[in-house]
Amino acid sequence: MRLATFNLLHGRSLTDGLVDPDRLTAAVTALDADVLALQEVDRDQTRSGNLDITAHAARALHAAHHRFAAAVVGTPGEQFRPLTHDDDGHGEPLYGVGLISRHPVRSWHVTRLRAAPVRSPIYVPGPGGGLLLLRDEPRVVLAAVLDTPHGPLTVAATHLSFVPGWNAWQLRRVVRALRALPAPRILLGDLNLPAGAAATLSRWRPLARLATYPAGQPRVQLDHILADPHHLDRLPPVTAATTPPSTISDHRPLVVDLG
Repeated sequence: MRLATFNLLHGRSLTDGLVDPDRLTAAVTALDADVLALQEVDRDQTRSGNLDITAHAARALHAAHHRFAAAVVGTPGEQFRPLTHDDDGHGEPLYGVGLISRHPVRSWHVTRLRAAPVRSPIYVPGPGGGLLLLRDEPRVVLAAVLDTPHGPLTVAATHLSFVPGWNAWQLRRVVRALRALPAPRILLGDLNLPAGAAATLSRWRPLARLATYPAGQPRVQLDHILADPHHLDRLPPVTAATTPPSTISDHRPLVVDLG
């Protein structure tokens, strides 16, 4: 079983600043993941050609099971608002996370996390970017209970706040929410925390310790695949872990093979 997490930067290339559907397809196909968690995912956004990026990525993997969960209606960094309910924003631009599985999904679960109450400096890549003081946006956790050859497995995708301290609170909140779902449990995503902090705060086991950011010459691991130690022995051991280069995004994907 291959697990992967990828902060897509909505499919944008840092080389030319464009979102090209064929380039996005190639980048996702190259991962060949059985379970893929996506962050910074657009749906019906002008900047990404009004693509449903999660569905597009699922087709690239020939994966029948997928879902997008919006964190906000609108575009972060521009105009956006929190969702008032899960179906809010119909017909409007949306931004959030996606989860794709080649294994059948028994059930889907969404947990919402409120935004930090303060602005915080963050580096935004590309033209017009740089160090900006940004308002945080709400976050979302998208979990699925899968039927796999090894039995039921809970996987979850999320993208936590860039605000220090607030992301730590969010990670503890995520762990509590996932404990209500069947073990084994695996959390995939951009946690905006380094490896040591992510492991310590969650008390979950990192399945890989590899730098993922920035994409050109990674120096820090912001993207993680963490496993709850409870019933982890039901899954095969890790046999490989990589952060392959990609033609899109300012992050590298993190890929872990089990068995």
